[in-house]
Amino acid sequence: MAGGKGSWRRDFDRFGAKLEKHVERLPDYAYRAQEKLQRHLPPSSPARPGEPARPVPPSAPRLPQLSAELPVVGDLRAKWERWNDPAAKLERRKRRTSRALTLWIVLTILCGLVAVAGLTGVVGAAGAAGAEFLAGAAGMVVFGALGVRSGLRLRQLNRVELPASTAPPPLPSAGSAAREPMERLAECEASLTELLTQLDTPSAGAPASVPEVSVEEARATAREAAAALRGLAARVQAIERAMATAPAAERGPLGSAVRTLREQLDDGLTGYRGLIAAAGQAVAASSGGIQPAKEALTDATDRLAGLAIALRELS
Repeated sequence: MAGGKGSWRRDFDRFGAKLEKHVERLPDYAYRAQEKLQRHLPPSSPARPGEPARPVPPSAPRLPQLSAELPVVGDLRAKWERWNDPAAKLERRKRRTSRALTLWIVLTILCGLVAVAGLTGVVGAAGAAGAEFLAGAAGMVVFGALGVRSGLRLRQLNRVELPASTAPPPLPSAGSAAREPMERLAECEASLTELLTQLDTPSAGAPASVPEVSVEEARATAREAAAALRGLAARVQAIERAMATAPAAERGPLGSAVRTLREQLDDGLTGYRGLIAAAGQAVAASSGGIQPAKEALTDATDRLAGLAIALRELS
């Protein structure tokens, strides 16, 4: 039984590895399909000297880059990334271990009942009762050991602490009104992280232009503002999904709500960029380029904190 289970697990792991490899190569498959299709289209030969250029026939449209422009490829990649997320993997292991533990407990109880029936002679014949007792006792030992092992495994998994994920959150779909603001937010976060890191480690011999407390406050405020902006983006996506199924007469108010939320996202990004500008001035001040910019960074942090509070109330 154990050998068959191990073989089944190896086959499943091998199938999962093959599936993962093919999903990762989906953009390559799409690019190869595009190249093969272009080979069968009539090529546009270069014009000879003195000969007017041949127009491109209308039956040969320019093909988009499938791996970069088709939403289905991005959706597949996003689903695969969510499947491979460490937290999702840990949760799946916990569920499998919990189900196995339940199975071993049930089988142990059934074997215990069989052993009790054989011990009390419910079966009738003495030989059959003894064999039933031995089979039940053996089953209790085997399944009980497997249950203890699964219980220890589940306890170990419950104690696992995953490291903080440094991967950026997934972007909205390509057709969403929140896609562009979230792309800009990711770029702004990368720029601000780099600037605040520079403020944390000033150049040798140069005094810090901004206290460490102000830098940490700016970093925490930026995290709160980014979370509030992503909450608004989630609301935009929810309304867009509602628009896809709503009657045509009711889509107008939903579209107006999407436009209003988009304006709020743009306002939030403007405030976020103000903090980036203040952090850039502080970095320049640390190298002696301009006057110390502590007040500018503090003011920008306060403005962004107020904006984050307002956005959090909206989301």
